[in-house]
Amino acid sequence: MIIGGDCSILLGALVAARRSGAVALVHVDGHSDFRHPGNYDVNASLGSVAGMDLALATGRGEALLAQWPGVVGPLVADEAVVQIGERESRDADFAWPDINATAVTRIDVFAAQELGAAGVLQKTRATLARAGCPYWLHLDVDVLDQTVMPAVDSPGSPGIDPDELVAILSALAADQRCTGLDMTIYDPDLDPTGDLARLLVSLLGRVLKPR
Repeated sequence: MIIGGDCSILLGALVAARRSGAVALVHVDGHSDFRHPGNYDVNASLGSVAGMDLALATGRGEALLAQWPGVVGPLVADEAVVQIGERESRDADFAWPDINATAVTRIDVFAAQELGAAGVLQKTRATLARAGCPYWLHLDVDVLDQTVMPAVDSPGSPGIDPDELVAILSALAADQRCTGLDMTIYDPDLDPTGDLARLLVSLLGRVLKPR
């Protein structure tokens, strides 16, 4: 379990996981985090690894963060990625539509709501079975609705229901093929009472509860 500041910590986790061989990724996030020099003007605005982590993990972007010593190819192959909870790809002005042309399995928040936890797990497990390797779980807490978790840098709606999120993550975390979990983006400066921190601790306790 790794708890960190922003989504850039995913890269370090995957580099470590790759020491034992190929790894798949379940990327649970309210955003696709697929920004890379191929889909935005690097001369017009600054980039942020926090919005690029999935692109970098799949080998897109600056070589310093997309190519790693001792790792052949990207940290994770497109076809070994499941992205759950993204909420913007159906917007007309979706910033990074090229993710739709990849082999990444995508279950946006609307599909997740329609499928329910059981359906999301079925689709996720099918991709993981095809990948045939251990997997890492990435949780950006902005996948929760902003009415539930406003203490993030890019809140939004809709979000995955907390109970549904626990059902999905707890089942995946309990699988022996799961090598680890990271949780990111919670901002304590936006949580002066600490109530949202307690909510996240409770959520993690339910996810990691021994079975």
